[in-house]
Amino acid sequence: MFKHCFKFFILAFFLVGCAVTPPSVSQTKMTQLSLLLQSLDIRIPQSEAMRLSQDIFYKTKKLTKEFELTSPPVFHNFLVTVGLREKGLCYHWSDALYAYLSEKHYASFEFHLAGANIGEYFYEHNALVIVAKDGNVEEGIIIDPWRNSGELYFSKVEDDSEYKWKHRPKRGCL
Repeated sequence: MFKHCFKFFILAFFLVGCAVTPPSVSQTKMTQLSLLLQSLDIRIPQSEAMRLSQDIFYKTKKLTKEFELTSPPVFHNFLVTVGLREKGLCYHWSDALYAYLSEKHYASFEFHLAGANIGEYFYEHNALVIVAKDGNVEEGIIIDPWRNSGELYFSKVEDDSEYKWKHRPKRGCL
């Protein structure tokens, strides 16, 4: 038994050193997100959508460093669970983005929390959803830096084939 535990801890020790380098942000990806944000409502100014896109990529890169992210995400979750990392679970990402973006006071956008597989311990997942002012979460854009270990995933909620998202208006994050 001790022999197996020792092997596990040696493996974990070496894998902990495999931190993820924060992804470099391409102008193309930033523009793609900006255009997707603009598609929420024809009244959204291009400059505001681009500023929001830049803020999302900036904060994602910063959180990747702050969380000392490792890959894959489920291994990072294990490190958090056993106390080798302080943060980096999916809800840490969504809460941090929500708090950061809410402080920015965007005139055309609202930010919401969403979850998939709610209540299923190993499968529950949380993310941020951006909607146009007074828009519906179901028509929003999912912002999920957790699933690809700090590389930002974004799509329309309805186009995300990996998860079926539900609005979580009562889940506090601050």
